[in-house]
Amino acid sequence: MSRVSRERRSGSCCGVSRGGFRADMPQGGSGEGRGGLPFGMEHRGGSMTDVVVVGGGVIGLSIAWELVRHGVSVKLLDQGAFGREASWAGAGILPPGNPDSASHPYDRLRGESCRLWPEWSAELLELTGIDNGFLNCGGIEIRLAGSSDQLDDLADAWRQEHITAERLDRNELLELEPALNPSAVVGLRLPEKCQVRNPRHTKALLAALASAGVELLPGEPVTELIHENGRIVAARTSNGEHVAGQFVVAAGAWSRRLLAACGADVTIEPVRGQIVLLETQPLPFTHIIGLGARYLVPRPDGRVLVGATEEWVGYCKQNTADAVAGLIRFAQDLVPGLAAAKFADCWSGLRPGAGDGLPYLGPVPGNDNLFVAAGHFRAGVQLSPGTAVLIRQLVLGQDLMLPLETFACDRVERTQEAIPSAH
Repeated sequence: MSRVSRERRSGSCCGVSRGGFRADMPQGGSGEGRGGLPFGMEHRGGSMTDVVVVGGGVIGLSIAWELVRHGVSVKLLDQGAFGREASWAGAGILPPGNPDSASHPYDRLRGESCRLWPEWSAELLELTGIDNGFLNCGGIEIRLAGSSDQLDDLADAWRQEHITAERLDRNELLELEPALNPSAVVGLRLPEKCQVRNPRHTKALLAALASAGVELLPGEPVTELIHENGRIVAARTSNGEHVAGQFVVAAGAWSRRLLAACGADVTIEPVRGQIVLLETQPLPFTHIIGLGARYLVPRPDGRVLVGATEEWVGYCKQNTADAVAGLIRFAQDLVPGLAAAKFADCWSGLRPGAGDGLPYLGPVPGNDNLFVAAGHFRAGVQLSPGTAVLIRQLVLGQDLMLPLETFACDRVERTQEAIPSAH
């Protein structure tokens, strides 16, 4: 199909051919984006795309899908294959959230994304026939020894957002998940924690974009964003210039170079995360099991993801024997029965880590029609629906669902914020 015209709870979304703009422009719009240029105008000798999105990971794919569902023509560029970097490598853990009770903008973004995940998953399945594996399996954060005070603080933080958090003593923990290490002293269960299969989700997004007529250009690295009179006029690649009215940089760990050339000094660095894949039948546990920054994610098909490391090694993606061995030991420490599991695979991805742990979202100063959505670190998949909605609101000049100051490109000069410790 060449366009999307699906009814959503928020109203009717009508697709248009490239270069046009839907007749039912949202309130506050007049055929112009935030940068003031009419969508579909003639530029540099031809009709241009409304928005060029640079970066085809889950953030870029989600932004493109949200825009095209609202009648915006989109061109999507990536230096490699779509969805094959950090988006493919991640475990797909989706923590719960409540945007109505969260106070910090990051937690509100998590809450908005949490609210959207079931809807997006159902819509993608209906549109493409691809099941992204969205599943409410619940999660348990455990401690094997020492004090339980940290889990008490964590439980309080979740409950302040009106999210169910059940503290479990050793007996309750082992009754719920008997395969856990008997030395586990305490657990915190989040029954609303979910998971998604990252490769399936990006595959579904790509299929939806293709069916909507989005121009998808993998293997098209952007070498320069051409700047004229305070605006970006084109994205230059080895194959030519891609003109548009608006531009979004969502290139993950590769965003910093493009943004620096546009005057934005963001602190995004690649952070390698290594993951091990085990296979076992039947599954010895059903919850996502977490211990600090590491986790076990059980898939219904008998696979178990074990992750993940955090390594500042530049753009090196190789797996290391030490890290893989450490992850396997971690899995066996939490669930001793996994010692008999089959070693199936290992891989790594480069997460886009910002200096203060918060993503960069919003306008790029000094560029009227350039936006950024990058630096999500370990939460790119998790935050992708809410990020897409926020960028759509920016591009179309709509009211924003949350303030942007926390995520601004120039925030380092003004304040150093941290993600709330609970999340």
